[in-house]
Amino acid sequence: MANTKSAEKAARQAVKHRARNVALRSRSRSAIRKAIETIAGGKKDDATVAYREAASTVDSLVNKGLVHKNKASRHKARLAARLKKLA
Repeated sequence: MANTKSAEKAARQAVKHRARNVALRSRSRSAIRKAIETIAGGKKDDATVAYREAASTVDSLVNKGLVHKNKASRHKARLAARLKKLA
């Protein structure tokens, strides 16, 4: 329970921020999953588009401070490796 006005406001903001962060993280995971499934499908053009979309969403999480840049780089590298194997 917040004791001061500023603590009450901080608590309200934390709820909003958490909701947004959860949604953004979920969107990123979905994009990565979609890219993996598309690459497994075998169509190079579709897979390339899905990879670009996933990389973009992961990079946006880095810019927002939700994910460390090394983690984002790892996700992108693993997706790129799968895409390269497809070719």
